[in-house]
Amino acid sequence: MENQEIELARALLAGDAGAFERFVDVYNNKLFRYTFAMCGQREDAEEVAQETLMKVFENLAQLREPERLKPWVFRIAKNACLTKRRKSLFAPREEVSLDELRPRSDGSSDRLELADWSALPEKLASDSELRRALREAVQELPDLYRAVFLLRDVENLSTEDAAQVLDIRTDAVKTRLHRARLMVRKQLDEHLRGAGKGATRL
Repeated sequence: MENQEIELARALLAGDAGAFERFVDVYNNKLFRYTFAMCGQREDAEEVAQETLMKVFENLAQLREPERLKPWVFRIAKNACLTKRRKSLFAPREEVSLDELRPRSDGSSDRLELADWSALPEKLASDSELRRALREAVQELPDLYRAVFLLRDVENLSTEDAAQVLDIRTDAVKTRLHRARLMVRKQLDEHLRGAGKGATRL
């Protein structure tokens, strides 16, 4: 897949007439999934996804390295999302800080002491109810964690590429991803516990 995207980027840069159509086929759903999760409203997400596609087309000359196509595209999408959110009626009134989400030191039940994301059962991918719970858990993440989670665990960007897209250090990506996974895991754990006595804990 990575090699295919590099070839696609080279075709775009070479002015291949059909390359942009292929690019839209490959990235349209990816971009909508990302913008919908970040914007929170379908109307905003559709507009941002379309705007991103057009900006990619208009600014292809800025893509210096074909192998950087995916992080470059998502960087454009991220900036378009930020602009839209500032103007949107649906924009959140406040952001949640990192300190507010740190585990408490008093031993309360809100501490995020859960297993690593990698320990999630394989059945998650085939269980529609769990997929729905996962989507909701990701949607409830604060923006700074959701952005990292989407780029790393949904779009499979590397830590370095995610850091470049988000304009943060790689250690910040790792920290935010770890906390995002814990928060998602906590939500899924609560979902399973609330699903009934027969539900299996993660």
